[in-house]
Amino acid sequence: EVQLVESGGDEVHSGGSLRLSCAFSGGSHNFYALAWFRLAPGKSREPLSCDSMANRSTLYADSVKDRFTISRDNAKNTVSLQMNSLKPEDTAIYYCAAAEYYYCSTSVSEWEDDMDHWGKGTLVTVSS
Repeated sequence: EVQLVESGGDEVHSGGSLRLSCAFSGGSHNFYALAWFRLAPGKSREPLSCDSMANRSTLYADSVKDRFTISRDNAKNTVSLQMNSLKPEDTAIYYCAAAEYYYCSTSVSEWEDDMDHWGKGTLVTVSS
């Protein structure tokens, strides 16, 4: 059984940085894609970044481009999200997800449907 466990969520001040990590276990680990999403109060789940293993491409939503960086460490079975210049509107529960059959689509809106496994999330709070 595939498991994804996020960590690193915390409360930080506006302008600060955090690094989230997601450890995956079980299954073959040969995920076509690993991605990060977030869910803020009163909003729908928002795709943030996606990493495709085969072609090593990384994609970002416009809302976090130039501030967030996704990275994968296959030796450690982890995927991380470095978040800089955090804003109060970044406050949310952050989830990692893995896709068994699809690379990252160039259409950000398709990422969620392509994911097969999800973690339970880690809370990030950004205070002004």
